[in-house]
Amino acid sequence: MKAVLPGTPEDAGAPVVLGEAPEPAPADDELVLSVEAYSVNRGETFQLDGQLDRTWPGWRPGKDVAGTVVRAAADGSGPAAGVRVVAHPPAFGWAERVAVPTTSVAELPDSVDAVTAAALPLAGITALRLLRAAGPVAGRRVLITGASGGVGHYVTELAASSGAAVTVVAATPERGARLVELGAEELVTSVADAAGPYDVVLESVGGDSLPAALGRLAPGGLLVWFGQASRTPVTLDFFDFFKGPDQARIAHFDYTASDTTYGGDLAALVRLVAAGRLHPEIGAVRDWSRTADVIAAIRAREVRGNAVLTLS
Repeated sequence: MKAVLPGTPEDAGAPVVLGEAPEPAPADDELVLSVEAYSVNRGETFQLDGQLDRTWPGWRPGKDVAGTVVRAAADGSGPAAGVRVVAHPPAFGWAERVAVPTTSVAELPDSVDAVTAAALPLAGITALRLLRAAGPVAGRRVLITGASGGVGHYVTELAASSGAAVTVVAATPERGARLVELGAEELVTSVADAAGPYDVVLESVGGDSLPAALGRLAPGGLLVWFGQASRTPVTLDFFDFFKGPDQARIAHFDYTASDTTYGGDLAALVRLVAAGRLHPEIGAVRDWSRTADVIAAIRAREVRGNAVLTLS
């Protein structure tokens, strides 16, 4: 079958190329999905350029997909063949077909198309689980850094609809304008411009952003650290805590650690989209032959929200 493969030194610097890959060999609890659309995540671009581990030999990218089941799971779990679904496989999804555990799949109603669905998995699941980690946010002040990416759009809308007073940090007013439409009460272009104090900070930039955001916490406030998009290490001085908010807390966040399945969270996201309560922000839709171009645009921060590729 055709698949998007990681680039090699012989590929003139291209991060990915379209090539051939073996057909998926599903385990008993996995279905096979005919992919109609997939989304590119920033973490996958880091894996492609070697900044993050690729997890196993033979790795191919692809964690966010939508399409139609062409082979049901042998153990009888999950949707039947012919059912439209959104899925979150561990990898290999940028291909004509992919095997996915049935616990990582949710059925799609007719009202949710494949392009919209493909933008949901990693970013949407992360946003849901971030809000669970933050605890009840109704009536609380929440600061979200790096908010113009896919996760930021979801968590802004979810937090605002839950009653939080949300401040977002985006690089430019243009990149952040949509966040205000989704419910953010305040848009700033730097953490330094965020007045605070905030009960919760959701921090994904790293570098100087995290210590600056920490200083904007209210006493007893919580900073949830869920990314380092700047690729710049964070330096914290223990004694700065004595100058800042009393009893501030920092919590590391790993979206894979949860007492819910990916499929359960995907089903919740699909229900919200179908009800008009969640609006995926899709900044680019291209044919999958343009995947390398889309990756370049993401690296250059030219895409607001999610980028989705469709299979011809």
